[in-house]
Order: sequence, then C-alpha cells, then structure tokens
Amino acid sequence: MVGLDIAPSYNGFFPPPPPVSGFLTDVANSTLLGQRKSRRRRGKRAGVQVKFRLLFRRGLAGKRRQAFLVTCAQTTCSEVNLFPPSLLDCAKPGLMRSCFLRSVHPDSPIIWPAAPAASGIYDRYGSNPQFLRPLKRVSVDNGLTYSSLSMALLNARSMTNKTFLLNDLILSKKLDLLFLTETWQRDGDYSSLIELCPGGYSFVSRPRTSGRGGGLAVVYRNWFHCRSLMVEKMSTFELQLVKIGIKDPCYCAVVYRPPGPKSQFLKEFSDFLSSILKLSRLLIIGDFNMHIDDDSDLFARGFLSIMDSFHFTQHVSGPTHTKGHTLDLVFTIGLTMDCISSEDIFISDHHCIIFNLSFYLPPPPERRALSSRVLDSSTAAKFSEVFNLVLPASNDVDLLTNLFNNYCLSIIDNICPIKTRLAPVTKPSPWINDSIRCLKRVCRKAERLWRKTHLQVHLFNLKDLLVSFNSSIRDARAAYFSNLVSRSRGNPKVLFDTIRDIVAPASAAVPISSNEDCKNFLSFFVEKVSNVRSNISPSMYHLPVPILIKPVIFERFSPVSLPELLKLVSSMRSSSCPLDILSGSLLKNVSESIGPSVLKILNASLLSGQVPVYCKSAVIHPLLKKPKLDPSLLSSYRPISKLPFIAKILEKVVAKQLTNFLDEHNVLDKFQSGFRKAHSTETALLRVSNDILMNYDAGECTVLMLLDLTSAFDTVDHLILLDRLNHWVGVSGTALEWFKSYLSNRSFSVATSKFKSAVSSLAYGVPQGSVLGPLLFLLYLLPLLQLLSSFSDISYHCYADDIQLYISFRPPDFSNLQILQSCLDSVRDWLAGNYLQLNADKTEIIVFAPEKFVPHVVKNLGPLASYIKSSIRNLGVTFDTALTLDTHVKSLVRFCFYHLRNIAKLSPIVSHSELEMIIHAFVSSRLDYCNSLFTCLSNASLERLQVVQNAAARLLTKHHKHSHTTPLLIQLHWLPVKFRVQFKILIMTYRALHSVAPTYLSDLLLSYHPSRSLRSCDQGLLVVPHTRLKTKGDRAFVSVAPRLWNSLPLSLRSVDSVMSFKKQLKTFLFKLAFG
Repeated sequence: MVGLDIAPSYNGFFPPPPPVSGFLTDVANSTLLGQRKSRRRRGKRAGVQVKFRLLFRRGLAGKRRQAFLVTCAQTTCSEVNLFPPSLLDCAKPGLMRSCFLRSVHPDSPIIWPAAPAASGIYDRYGSNPQFLRPLKRVSVDNGLTYSSLSMALLNARSMTNKTFLLNDLILSKKLDLLFLTETWQRDGDYSSLIELCPGGYSFVSRPRTSGRGGGLAVVYRNWFHCRSLMVEKMSTFELQLVKIGIKDPCYCAVVYRPPGPKSQFLKEFSDFLSSILKLSRLLIIGDFNMHIDDDSDLFARGFLSIMDSFHFTQHVSGPTHTKGHTLDLVFTIGLTMDCISSEDIFISDHHCIIFNLSFYLPPPPERRALSSRVLDSSTAAKFSEVFNLVLPASNDVDLLTNLFNNYCLSIIDNICPIKTRLAPVTKPSPWINDSIRCLKRVCRKAERLWRKTHLQVHLFNLKDLLVSFNSSIRDARAAYFSNLVSRSRGNPKVLFDTIRDIVAPASAAVPISSNEDCKNFLSFFVEKVSNVRSNISPSMYHLPVPILIKPVIFERFSPVSLPELLKLVSSMRSSSCPLDILSGSLLKNVSESIGPSVLKILNASLLSGQVPVYCKSAVIHPLLKKPKLDPSLLSSYRPISKLPFIAKILEKVVAKQLTNFLDEHNVLDKFQSGFRKAHSTETALLRVSNDILMNYDAGECTVLMLLDLTSAFDTVDHLILLDRLNHWVGVSGTALEWFKSYLSNRSFSVATSKFKSAVSSLAYGVPQGSVLGPLLFLLYLLPLLQLLSSFSDISYHCYADDIQLYISFRPPDFSNLQILQSCLDSVRDWLAGNYLQLNADKTEIIVFAPEKFVPHVVKNLGPLASYIKSSIRNLGVTFDTALTLDTHVKSLVRFCFYHLRNIAKLSPIVSHSELEMIIHAFVSSRLDYCNSLFTCLSNASLERLQVVQNAAARLLTKHHKHSHTTPLLIQLHWLPVKFRVQFKILIMTYRALHSVAPTYLSDLLLSYHPSRSLRSCDQGLLVVPHTRLKTKGDRAFVSVAPRLWNSLPLSLRSVDSVMSFKKQLKTFLFKLAFG
C-alpha cells in the first residue's frame, strides 16, 4: 500500500493532510507482529483506531472530525503515540501536544519516557508502538517560537461607526492580526483606528485614494514588528505590503480591487506578482470583487490561472458575501495555514474570514519593572521643612555641588523613596464598565438565538443590540476623557496629552531592551559626527577674512543676587533629566529653601571660572525623526540631549549677561535672526520677500539660494570657538576661563528607564539641549557673515545655520550670476576650514524672473542649475516663482482642515473655553504664522483662508455648516483673515518705529518730513515709496506698512506702549471689519 489519496474529499476550507506513505502507512494499518488479526464483533465500532481510519479516509474537513482528532491527541501520551505527527498535523496546532515515538532498541540514543498502557487499544485493534523505529527531530534554535497566529480578514465598509465592534472582535476572537479593506479612512485621519485598537495593539494603514470606498489597514500586536513597505501605486487596485517579523519574516499583501477594468487589473496584478518573486513566504489577502464560485466567470478563471502559475494556493471556499458569492480571498505561498472559516459578524455585508497561520515569532514581552518616586502636593512642604544645609565658604564648585546633591538625595530618599512597580504589557481600557459588559453578554445571547432559529426578527434585534453596544462604548470613552480633562482644568499638558491619545497614532517605541542597545545608539551618534568631520579637509582652506582683535569688553561675570535667582528660576520651564536629584518642578517649588545653597554654587562658578563636572554631563534620549521612518534603523533617530536643571540655571545666568554685552556692543551680525530677541523667522522672511518684490518691481530678476549645514551644532571645533570668543567678541579673563571649563571634559550617555550605556566624551560640538549652545553657535559663524558681506552684489540672511543668498540683476546682464558661484565656493571653503559641511541634498535655488528670461538664467548658473526648483520651503513658508504663495496656501488649508476634523471629535469631551484654546493652538496659530507675508496673496487665496476660519467658528459655536459666519465672528470677537494680516503688519511697524524690532525692518521705514511747513509734519506719517506694479511693489512691506500706518488715526499712532497699541488697534480694525 503506497498511501491514502484524500485529495478528492478536500472541501477547500482546511488544507489536506500530507499523503501517507512508507512506514507511516504501516503505522496506520499494521497489526501486531506475530498475532492473528482479531475479528471485529458487531456493536464494537467505537475503537479509537477504527474512528481514526474512518475519518482519515473520508477527509478531515468537518469540525467534529477535527475535534475528535484533537481529543485523541490530548487524551494520554500513550494514545498520542498511536498516531505519527504527520497524520495529526491537520489538527489545530495550538491545541495539540507534541507526540514522540518510543525507542525499539535498548541502545537507541533517543530515550522517551515510558507511557502507561491503554487497555483495549494495543492488544486488540492497534499497532504496538514498541515495534516502531524512533525519529530524530530537527530543532530550530534561532530565538524564535513556532506558533499559530490567529488572523482575520474583513471588508469593513467604513469603520467609523464600527470601531468598538471591531475592537470587541479582536478581543473575543483573540486575533493576532486583523486585515481590513474598505476602511474609508481619510489621509491623516487616525482617530477611528485609534479607537479600534485594543491595548497592546498598533496599526499600519493606507488611506483611500478616491472620494468613495477604498482604504486598507492592518491591526497587529505590538511585539510583532510589523512595518509597511513602499510599493508602486496601482491604478486598478489598492495595495498595502506589510513585513511581519525581523529574523525570519513573512510578507502580507492586503488588496482591495474596486469594480473596474478587468483586463488591465490582470496585467497589473501579474506585474505585481512578478516584482515580488523573491519573497518566498507571502500571504495575499483581500477583497478582489470577483465571483470565483462561478465557474462560468472567465475573469475569475483567468485570475485563478494567474495565481496558480505563480504557485499560490487559494484557501477560501464557500460564500463570503451576504448574497452568496465568494469575493474575499486568501492566497499563500511558503506558509502553512489551517482552520480557515467564514463567519457573518453582522456589521458588514461581507463575512469575516478567520484562519490560523503557522509562523516563527519572538516570545511575547514581559512586564517591565519601572522605578520612580511618587511626588504629591505635600512633598515640597516636607522637603522645605527638613532642608537646613549651610554650604562652607569655598571656591571648589565640585565640592559644593557634591555636598548639595548628596544632602538633597538623603532627604528625598527619606520622604519620597524610589518605588518599583510592574508596568502592564497592554494598556487597559478604563472606560469599560459593568453595564457595557452586561450589554455585551446580551449581544452574545442574541447572536446564539439567531444562529439557532435563523429568524429575521432575531437578526434585526441582534443588529440593533450591536449598534447600541458600539454607541455605549463610544459614550463611555468620551465621558472618561471628559472627566480626565475636567479634573485637570487649567493644565494644558494634560489637555494636549489627551488630544494626542485620541487623534494621533502612538509613536513607535525606541528599540532599547538592554544596555547593549544603548551602546549601539551611542556608537552610532558618535560615528555619525566623526564621519562628517573626517570628510572635511580644513588644510585646503585659505582664510580670506582677517582676524579681528577687539578690545576687552567682557572680562568677568557679575555675581547673582538671591532675588534675581528666584525670579529667574520661576520663569524657567520645568524639565526633567535622569541626572536630576530634584526634578525641575520640585526644585521650583522649594526654590526659596534651597535658594541660598544654589546661589553659593552659581556665584562660586562665575567668580572662579570653573563649571561643575555635574553640570557638564548629559543624557541622550533617541527620538524618531518622522513617524513614517523605519523604527528598527538607528539612522531614523535624532539625539535629544537632557541636562540637569541646575546646569540650565547656571547657563541661563551666563547667557543673560553675555547677551547684554553682545547687544550693547553690536557684536552679532545685522542679518542673523536666529535665537535673538525681537527676531524671528517671520521678520527674516519679511525682509527677504520685500527685497525680492521691490527688485521685481524695478525690473530686476532675482535668484534665491537656500543653504543648510550637516549636523552643524555637533561638529563645532572647541579651539576655534574659544578663538572666536577671544578675538571676535572680546571675552577674556575669568569669563574666558569659564567658557574653557564649560567646553572641556564634557560627557554624555544614552539611557532609558532602566538601561544605560557607558559614558562617552564630547570632544567637539556645542551642547544640544543647552541654553548657551545656540548663542555660541552664532558667535562661531561671525567670520562667515563678514565674508558674505564682502560680496557687494549678493544679499544674505541667516537664521542659525539656515543661510539664504540672493542676487538681483537686470535681464541683459546675466554674467553677474557667476558671482553667486564664486560666493558659494568661498562659503564652502570657509565651512571646511571651520569643520562645517554643506548639506548638498538640502541646497535649493528658485528663480524670480519673467518666463522668457528663465532659460538664460539656467544657462548662466552652470553647475548650480541642477538645484533649481519651481517651489521651495523656506523657514516654514513655501515660495513659488511668482511669489503668490498659492502653493503655501493650498497646503495650509489642507493641514488646517485635517486638524479641524480631529478637533470635531473632541468637542463632546471638552468645555467651550478648552475647545477654543485647542482651535487657537492647532488652527489659528497656523493661520497667523508669517501672515505678514500674506499681502502677496490674491483675493481667491485670502477667501480660502477665510473659509478655514469660518469652519473653526462654526465648530466652536456648534452651528450648522450653512449658517452665516459674520455674527459668529462678532460673537467670538475674531478679526477676519484679511484684517489679521493688517493687524500683524501694523504691530511690526509700531515695533520698528519704537526700536523693538530688527534694524533691517526699521531701515525700510522712513518718517515723512515735508520740505515746507505743513499740518502733516507732526502727524507721525511714513513715506510711501513709488512703485510700478500692483502685484509686486505695492505688496512689499516697504509699501504696505506706510499705507496702513498712515490710515490710522493720530491718537492710535501716538500710543506709547505695545500692549495699549494692540488693544486699541484690534478695536479699530474690528469696527472697520464689522461696522
């Protein structure tokens, strides 16, 4: 006998067991050696082997037959040994024990424990396992566990009103992965998926591509390491390719095919299958919208033929739609699948396809031990009551710092010791209460009743109960978050954390599970900076800028008084660092008690010129750069530096005194707007756009180049920086010694909750996350800005390390463009000599010129022509070649409506005042960002922005979308967008006239002085320059600001404070807007 052929009886729902041949056949059919086959008597057909052979010949698709095999496999060890493993693989792997064969020979190397005999089995009807040869099993030792994953496929047909039903489906079926098609998810809308995911689950999704139907999502357990892969966009079907696992991964392709061209779909899908031939373990799953149950359907037959030619196996049979057709399909190659079934869950017109997939996975995560101090409202009072330290009179800052830290540590250990607790693996759902659990039981009861009777009245009752169940959970969840916000009223952090939990997907956890992972991050960050510096050749650089020797203007720091210290600490934002003995919030609460001790440490550091070693240590925490990046790659993370709070206090004192000296002696460059008081990205862009518009109005073309540096703050050379401080700024004496101590012997490490790397020295770079770091970087760039000023035909503007170079010329003279190349070469050489490097990938050029001159500009730019773009993003604002900002308005409107849709989901759980704060934070702030440049906008673009504001007003006041908005804006006291632009320009004009704005804006405004005595000579008017073009010169700041200023009444122009001017100006514009 060669084997049993059971393929004809395979019904498609379960994979057929492997054919039995050789000695396996003998196991199933042999009798005891040396014994005559017993004649079976009537009425004795209930033997185990009899049933087994009978079921084996009929096929193993039925549920009762599968349950019988599982029962046989779990009865006793001896009974399991009756059947070889290959015959029992058809049973559910998760429910079967491992079975082993016992040895025949005494000297066999495989020893199995003896099993008790089962009476009536071996001696009468079965094979005696004592005569079977043992088989060696191959063990796979790769740190993974072979397990059966429970998966499901469902066409949701909009998951918006079914999120909690799908959540219950995942929990009740104990699904590991849920594949969803037709989610109807909008781009950037994650709130429904967040509601859908139970604790311990995450998702990857692909929004729908059109206005109707579509949308794919995969919900998975957090520890599965699922990642969405980039695939080519298809025209006839939607596709999401997901990689599951890291060491031995498999790939899942989720497909949704909308009704459409059939032949084109077959061609595109064949091309897709050809592109993934290298994937040996693949699952293709989804809604294909074809009737494969209809043998006369040529389209379905052609599709199945294609899948068969690629050796895919289709596992679904029977209807998957309420109308009786098979639309949802599951294909596999290189994977083992079993227990597949179709079940109607009454929330869609498609059935839910549930199946098991055998797969190697890492073990589930264990509960993490978290150690922390529990601070309460009484902690600060208890600490202040006990604290009575008096530091000795000494200039040894390290000694004073250690005494202070040790004393504080002893007190905090007594009143607030460290406690360790186990964090839950999954995040609980605290809004699930007893009434919801009771309603769930009622739904289950109604479902059992319908499956028993199949009456339509019972089906309608079940669907009504499911809708009520979903609504109850939604209301309970909203009530929970509402109570959470109301209990923390006045705390913006709790409010915005709640918003993030509701509308934003959870960020990927940093893959740190050991000290070795921290070490890998540390090595990566160190090597990244070392590689940048190694690519720089400073020996090739010849210094074109002379070294300036400034008179000594800053020799020593002034000691700080206790009132100044307390005022400074109270104004600082609370922050935390693992190196803190006292957290930032606790230190601020006990500042009056510890103030004298902290003051003694600070003054000792300032007067001695030494920085405590404790203040020169930092802890690095990796942060994912963008949500869409691969979290398993180290290059996807940026280092976030955290310093002790006392170190920030010391740096704040030094920065304040140094800034006062820099402002007093005008050390910083006029066109450097980064990290300076009264300077911002808006003032920088306002000056650049004004110059471009006025040059265009004068008949000149302009070429704007944006430069960016690679890891600029991390590659700063300490010796060169100290030379800048000494020769370019004039710092000397104990002040220079303090900066030498500040930059020397700095260290940092990578750490998380309980894992930490070794300490590494910081040989170069200014400390990121520090207060002084940005200011020192500006001083480091002083010679570069002087070099740029030597090119008279080139204008420049800088915001920290973002450099803008622009040159204007009249169209016949294109030879001036060569100066731009010469300037760029000089900049590149200077950067190389100072261990800085241009980021070529972020270098961009845009041309502002009439269309007929653009080819000539491109030709004369030479190698720089490859950097030309039609639009560029400049400090958060998108510039186009006509400077109409249409592209910027389009993206701004789309982004604002995305936030408004999310905020609409929050309106039931927050109060009116909190909702208004959220709208201002997420929408109004974006409408106001750099809106002084919106004088370039057309009326159509302004109207689009006004539509956004109107939608926000309707949302806040809970009015219908067709309601008139003018009364709403009056009620909310909101200025329309057009008048908000005028409000911003007039505020900047007032600041510029009163010397509280950058000088490069003040230089654009000229006071009106008539040549003869007129009544207008003392009216505080401004000169309006003559312009040619309404769409260029008339929209520049130098032209718009004087016109708006001169239109104000004299009483408003004569106000003596900024705050009074703001209040009166808003009242004036409000009356002007609404009469």
